Amino acid sequence: MTRKILLTGGAGYIGSHTYAALCEAGYDVAILDNFDNARPDVPDRLEVITGKPVTVHRCDILDPAALARVFASDHFDGVVHFAARKAVGESQRMPLEYIETNCTGLINLLKAMRAAEVFNIVFSSSATVYAPTTDWPIPEGAALGYASTYAYTKLMGEQIIAQVAAADPRWHYGVLRYFNPAGAHTSALLGEDPSDIPNNLMPYIAKVATGELPALNVFGNDYPTPDGTGVRDYIHVMDLARGHVLSLTELIERGNSHTLNLGTGQGYSVLDMLNAYSRACGKELPYVVAPRREGDLDCYYGDPTKAEALLGFRAERGLDAMCADSWAWVSRKSNMRGQG
Repeated sequence: MTRKILLTGGAGYIGSHTYAALCEAGYDVAILDNFDNARPDVPDRLEVITGKPVTVHRCDILDPAALARVFASDHFDGVVHFAARKAVGESQRMPLEYIETNCTGLINLLKAMRAAEVFNIVFSSSATVYAPTTDWPIPEGAALGYASTYAYTKLMGEQIIAQVAAADPRWHYGVLRYFNPAGAHTSALLGEDPSDIPNNLMPYIAKVATGELPALNVFGNDYPTPDGTGVRDYIHVMDLARGHVLSLTELIERGNSHTLNLGTGQGYSVLDMLNAYSRACGKELPYVVAPRREGDLDCYYGDPTKAEALLGFRAERGLDAMCADSWAWVSRKSNMRGQG
């Protein structure tokens, strides 16, 4: 029997790649999204990739009545929950909006799931829930904390789910922590598409490669790292999507709740990323060294060995693949916003 999955935020960057991965794994998937931060043509692109019609529920997780109608429309075996606000800087300016969407929205979803007797949930968390540390790679048992409202909402989300599951053994959950998804679908039909100046490194470099931005600002080149620039954790979005599939399967087939890091287990520096993207696009990309930013750490990446032990998960794609797939996506004219 084919398992049916509801994918909240399924038209977004990670959600859309996870949709494709779930379909490839044999799941029957429906998308729930309000399209506030997603391209309207994503379902059409997913139909091309998967070869079958895409079920979409235009719904906001802040609307309990609409959520109830979605769960009444079909029986789902599990939920993968991406729908959330996600910009760290914006969260500092709009804390109430972030707490409302990311925490109240999650509570609304859990209530709707309980009413429909759906008790499997994979939660898209974040490695920003870890307290600052100099112990790398960071294991799941490291001290937790938050340096932004966004991180606070992710940590709160984890705690809400844990409390709900502790009170009712029917619940099974997978909490997945990761830093920076990068790259694009190998079809070049799906990818990251920020509508303004990106917050993350790879989409910023991509806009330098396409000529939309003049140069990359490198904040500090005197860190105690091999090339002096900050080292961070990146994972190919298709590897990340597969991790969500494996987490969901573990819940449905074996009922084993878990909290795991997903990553490559190695950090890449800013210049590593810039040089790899230069190779991908075939030209040297300009950069400007700027002063360090307050609060930036020299190194920050996670330990994914627990995910390999429990789920058999191991990232298969490295930095060159992330950059090559990203370039294939951004250099395809029809992928530009407003184009077909």
